[in-house]
Amino acid sequence: MFLTSKAAIANGQGGFSIQTLHLDAPQGDEVIVQIKAAGICHTDWDSQSWGKPIVMGHEGAGIVTQVGPQVTQVQVGDAVMLNWAIPCHKCFQCQEGNQHICEVNSPVTAGNKASGGHATLTSTRLNGQPIERAFSLGTMSEYTLVREAACVKINVDMPFPSAAIVGCGVMTGYGSVVNAAKVKTGSSVVVLGTGGVGLNVIQGARIAGAAKIIAVDINPLRLEMAKEYGATDTILADKNDEGLLKAAEQVKTLTSGRGADYAFECTAIPELGAAPLAMIRNAGVACQVSGIEQEIKIDMNLFEWDKIYINPLYGKARPQIDFPILQELYAKGDLILDKMITKTYPLEELATAFADMHAGRNAKGVVVF
Repeated sequence: MFLTSKAAIANGQGGFSIQTLHLDAPQGDEVIVQIKAAGICHTDWDSQSWGKPIVMGHEGAGIVTQVGPQVTQVQVGDAVMLNWAIPCHKCFQCQEGNQHICEVNSPVTAGNKASGGHATLTSTRLNGQPIERAFSLGTMSEYTLVREAACVKINVDMPFPSAAIVGCGVMTGYGSVVNAAKVKTGSSVVVLGTGGVGLNVIQGARIAGAAKIIAVDINPLRLEMAKEYGATDTILADKNDEGLLKAAEQVKTLTSGRGADYAFECTAIPELGAAPLAMIRNAGVACQVSGIEQEIKIDMNLFEWDKIYINPLYGKARPQIDFPILQELYAKGDLILDKMITKTYPLEELATAFADMHAGRNAKGVVVF
């Protein structure tokens, strides 16, 4: 017996279409989730060009409808949010506590950017042929089949659209502050880029107790939004400011002339990969959040003196630990999620959602089913 599921399918050559998948009953530790909401981000856009057909989407939340015989932690009817860095809990990195860079399942360390280590599951088929799901999730689908380790129960009153975005941008931003940089209470923080990830860095810094949070962007509307999430100061940057060196002088003015304690790059612009180094004081911490993978040149003078540059993946996520914390912060009103979702779309309007994303009209767009 199988399910049919309407889904967004990337063709691998830069486009996508809405087609119908077939999903078999779950085996082993597999779970079928009826997706209620799927977040939209630049990675989903990029997945159209990964050179092969793929079920799109890597942020999602929904309801468990079927479970395999080895599943023990979730049951039919559970509301869950999904996590794309699926740990095996057995490899060297998982044993070291680095579940986000699992050597078996991580789409980065396992060498398969699209799907991770458990990519080819024959129980998901398109036109009779197995098809991979982006990051082993494929959330832009009415139903998806995932491993149990990808599921985290939702234990608070949280709308599915808000739950869906926790699994990537929220975790990346918050975790980069709390897990990776370990921002200290009373410190100063500068955030370069105030899109979805940048806003979550800002509110992560606020939750961590940073005293001064400086938001830098070229979009004045985004800077106004940044204040709602916790920015104490804003700098409207000039897009012709190479390396944001002029903005860095303004940051120093706001931080007693020495620079911020921490700086986070959230622009995904390769030319700005070194920019956070210009923003921090000697012995400060620069954090590259947005996942720049291109080759860049860095003036080593920016490293003087004793500066630290880190490049964490996914906010060093430990899903079964961090996601419940984020849920509790949301329930307390400390973590802003509902307001972050600027607009929701049916799956059939995914092209419009991508256009709105590229135009900067949304803090976060979400597909709802």
